[in-house]
Amino acid sequence: MSTKYVVVTGAAGGIGKACVQMLLADGCHVFGLDIRPIDLGTSRMGEGSGKLSPLHCDVSDSASVDAAFADIGKATDRLHALVCCSGIIRSSAMGTMANEVFDTVMAVNVRGPWLCAKAALPRLARAATPSDPARIVFISSVAALRPKLGGGAYSASKAALENIMRALAAELASKSILVNAVAPGPVDTPFVQQALQDAKADALYKPSLPPPIGRVANVGDVAAVVKFLLGAGSNYVTGGVIPVDGGISALRA
Repeated sequence: MSTKYVVVTGAAGGIGKACVQMLLADGCHVFGLDIRPIDLGTSRMGEGSGKLSPLHCDVSDSASVDAAFADIGKATDRLHALVCCSGIIRSSAMGTMANEVFDTVMAVNVRGPWLCAKAALPRLARAATPSDPARIVFISSVAALRPKLGGGAYSASKAALENIMRALAAELASKSILVNAVAPGPVDTPFVQQALQDAKADALYKPSLPPPIGRVANVGDVAAVVKFLLGAGSNYVTGGVIPVDGGISALRA
């Protein structure tokens, strides 16, 4: 079996790190993009024959994205998948949020995945076939459907990301490139833990807890759905958003 080449952004922690570990276990060559060093620690041991190529990248900066994909091009002229996990949340009321904070949230959560998708497309197109499509998976959030007081910018960014996903899915379907999104609820990651800490100082923001299923998700719950979207079982799935939220999005209240 030939090696699959996959790019994962936000690869240094949380969902991104879990996706890297999952792909390495499946024998993929993973290009891990992050502004932080990527350290898989002892969890890397015994995880299949995959290879990790870490690359420094600020996904919100076009020059940084172009440089990272230029480095990827030195290793391969084709990519089989792009998984966009980079994201940030900043808690603040929309009416008083600083301009630079709003711009940063949009730059990382919307501009970043769009820049990476654009940079990846030529290589994804080279790898894609009707029987074995290439893939793009965006990590969205149930917040795209359920905006919260204090979390309006984050919710807006994820709603925008899902609409970018749908537009790309329609544009790229004829090229055998499938584009989908995964929408987690609260996940036990440093990202969410920091958001919970920030919420203590912000009376407006209230996390979506507890989920109806009775527990907070772990990163493996999300990575498993990403794996489905990267596999043959989803060859006829594009333009979709799969909630991984323990039932939060099923509730209206």
